Order: sequence, then structure tokens, then C-alpha cells
Amino acid sequence: MSISASQGLFGRLKQGLGKSAANLAAFFTKKKLDAATIAELEEALIQSDMGTTEAHVLAQAVGKNRYDSEIEPGALRALLAREIAARLAKLEKPLVVDTAKKPFVILVAGVNGAGKTTTIGKLAKRFTGEGRKVMLAAGDTFRAAAIEQLAIWARRAGAEFVATRPGGDAAGLAFEALEKAREQNMDVLIIDTAGRLQNKADLMAELEKIARVVAKLDSGAPHAVLLVLDATTGQNALSQVAAFAGSVKLTGLIMTKLDGTAKGGILVALAAKFALPVHFIGVGETEEDLIPFDAGHFAKALTGTA
Repeated sequence: MSISASQGLFGRLKQGLGKSAANLAAFFTKKKLDAATIAELEEALIQSDMGTTEAHVLAQAVGKNRYDSEIEPGALRALLAREIAARLAKLEKPLVVDTAKKPFVILVAGVNGAGKTTTIGKLAKRFTGEGRKVMLAAGDTFRAAAIEQLAIWARRAGAEFVATRPGGDAAGLAFEALEKAREQNMDVLIIDTAGRLQNKADLMAELEKIARVVAKLDSGAPHAVLLVLDATTGQNALSQVAAFAGSVKLTGLIMTKLDGTAKGGILVALAAKFALPVHFIGVGETEEDLIPFDAGHFAKALTGTA
């Protein structure tokens, strides 16, 4: 990636995380790092949805060996950004399409309203832009609108599209899509699934069935299982990851709607509890606003560091 392209990504990220950064902004004034100041920082971090444990650990790390010392705002921002980046580094892993697996099958799950179908469309656009042959499968058969929405994204991305009638069998559609993707020599098959609450056992069982069915055609499939999370749900994202991971073998996360919340710290809480990589984050509506996750850039944007 060129320097200008990288700067452009960081600019979009910084703008998108503006609400989360504003949540911490009041803390960054010239002051002594005494007990009261560290407590204030801890409270600000909790408000950004990092969770009480991680907020405490981070605040203590910032204050370590620095109690009662004066610190400039810029130095404090940089210090906090470094501590956050260190905790997020293990989440930084790109989504790599294994060309030895053809098609590379990606199963996408998430709760209602997380932005799953839109995210799939943006992924498809990214992959076709890389010169890959992509097929989208409308496995959200419960909503006719979701099928139409995915069809529009497929046309926009220049991808093939497979669907069944509204209310049809999602697992059967996934099986048929993989057969067609093989016949048409597709590089990537992305399977959408119906939005489901993590406490609905029947819908979670259907998700498990979809994964089992595609494995009958390809024992390694799905090769990636991505969970789309809505950042505005805050701490509820933790229970969603736990529930979905109990049904299917998640390989990565995509966090959407970070531009609409002050709860960007939820990624720090996720890093502490789960070892799952975050492949992309969404900071806006356009295709360019689905950004590969970079721990250092995210930490700087979250703290308002230049």
C-alpha cells in the first residue's frame, strides 16, 4: 500500500472514530498523573466500553512509574495509544483468500441489523477489484428484502449471484451455490445467512446445518466463518461472539458502525476475552469505509493522536 493510500485510510478511520475519541478528549489536558487522574482515565475508558477490568489494567499501565509527574497532552495521548495498540496487536490479521482452495468459501453470520449483507457486498467489491471471480449466495431466505439487497450488491460488484425463493431451505441453497461455484470456477463464494439472535436455539442450529452441508462437498469448507458485529451494541458483542462460537467455528470478526458510536473501546474488551482476529472495521456507508484492521492506526484514532 502506498503512503498516500495509508494516510487516506487513517484519515477515514480517524473521522469514523470521532465519537469514540471525543469520549476520551476531556481527559487529555496538562495534569499530574496522580491517583485522581488515573481514576478519571479509568472511568473514561469504561465509558468507551472497554470493560471494567481492561479499563483498570490500562489506566494502571499508563500511570506505572509516572505518579505525580507532569505530562503534556500529546505525550499522554501517545502513551495511551501505545498501551491500547499493544493489547489489540493480536487481533490484527488480514483476511487471506487461500488460492489452493477453489472456491474459497466464506460463511458470514451475525444478529439482525449488524450490517451483514452490506458488509458482504463490500467484501465482494474488494475481491472483484483484486481480479477474483466471486459468487454471492443469498442464504438469508427469511427476508425477501435481504435477497434483493444482496442481488443489487452482486451486480454492483460484478459478482455472480445465487438465490432461492423467500422461505426456502438455506442449507440447500448453500449446497447448490457451492456446486455452481465449482462448475463456474469461482475463486470466492460468500454465503449470507439470516440474522439471528444468539439466544434462538433453532436458528443457531440452522447455522450449524449450513456449515455441515457445505462440508459434505468440501471437507475443509467453510474456509472462513466471519461474525459481523455492530459496535453500537457495546458489551453485548461479547455475548454474541461467545454464542456464535459455540455453534460454528468462527475464524474472524468484522466490526461495523464504529462511526455511529462512542463505544469503540469494545475492541479492547474483545481482545482481552477472545483470540479471534478482527479482519475489517466499518466506519461509514461507502465501500471505502470498510477498512482492514490496523491496531496502531485504530489506537491512534481512538485517542485522537495525530
